[in-house]
Amino acid sequence: MLKNFLIATGILFLLEFYVFGAIKTVTANSWIRAGYWIFTALIYGFFVFELLNISRSDPRPQRMQIAVSIFLMFILPKLFIAFFMLLDDLGRVFTYAIHSASHAETVYPGRRKFLSIAGLGLAAIFSGLILDGIVLGKYRHRVRKVKLKLAGLPSAFKGYKVLQISDVHSGSFLHPEKLQHAVDLINAQNADLVVFTGDMVNNFAEEFRPFVPMFSTIKAKDGKFSILGNHDYGDYAEWNSPEEKAQNIPKLTALQQQAGFKMLRNEHTFIEKNSQKLYILGVENWGEKPFPQFGDLNKASAGVPPQAAKILLSHDPTHFDAIVKKHPSNVQLTLSGHTHGMQFGLDLKNVRWSPVQYRYKKWADLYESEGKLLYVNRGFGVIGYPGRVGIEPEITLFELS
Repeated sequence: MLKNFLIATGILFLLEFYVFGAIKTVTANSWIRAGYWIFTALIYGFFVFELLNISRSDPRPQRMQIAVSIFLMFILPKLFIAFFMLLDDLGRVFTYAIHSASHAETVYPGRRKFLSIAGLGLAAIFSGLILDGIVLGKYRHRVRKVKLKLAGLPSAFKGYKVLQISDVHSGSFLHPEKLQHAVDLINAQNADLVVFTGDMVNNFAEEFRPFVPMFSTIKAKDGKFSILGNHDYGDYAEWNSPEEKAQNIPKLTALQQQAGFKMLRNEHTFIEKNSQKLYILGVENWGEKPFPQFGDLNKASAGVPPQAAKILLSHDPTHFDAIVKKHPSNVQLTLSGHTHGMQFGLDLKNVRWSPVQYRYKKWADLYESEGKLLYVNRGFGVIGYPGRVGIEPEITLFELS
């Protein structure tokens, strides 16, 4: 622990040395320089205080959110400054070496002001984006409309509309009422079916209680169904007893039922129109280790004809490649979430990038493999970093054909 602390302190000291070098290059004002150190000391002090007071038994994640926000807004951006300062130093050393080799007058060159300004400017832009993501970005819900041709879909379900939301992480929001616009967006789609693909809470079922009245107003002609995600099990929290933890999922199930959602736990149901059926399968979380593997597709698909049209709700998209696409149940469409698009990246028409893609090959949007379809929702809420930059919160509307 002490060794790690000393290493981190050394890295931060070097980082601040470079940042202050940039400030000295840009301004000679002693008040600005002193103000920088006072502000920096306060920021680091607040950051350490929040880190030391994080408790895994507290259902409110605000301390973690504050610590992550401080790091992303005031510490990480300094790497941009350090990068430009390092480039400047390399150039200065090279220039000095050339002059020394040519026996010219060897005066060590000063820093170039434009590189300091460039580094400070990029850091400021990055901090601004992080702040915007916290204040506004996490509320920029958008509806993505996807038309899907589903193999074996009965004629009665042509044009059928299924709406998916995922990863609400309700405990991450202090003011549930600010999500009313998103619920209004959901209802404006006039969906036949609404499905939720896991992680309604960060850890504790009680996080969802303030959201029950709002989520109970979500409308769907043929019902609302949900499944569990890895966070819903409460595995990332500390509990007073095993018995208390054991009550978490039953409480969450009951709260979701109050909001009108029927939870599917390794089971299936069906929607029937004109004596034709569309099957909805829901499994518990199944993810690559260390994530829990409670999902049982054998159990969920038992008694469902292989040729029947099926939609599977499975929180983690790794389940698709590992099991679903080759499973004899012949699931034509799997709906997942989990990745959040890391809440950071580029999500343009022809360019889609996020650091999460280096962990998950299938991390957002529609994929096809071996004739089976997987859609990965970008998530409705946030966790850890309480914002979104470039990857907007998603409501997905599928029209089946």
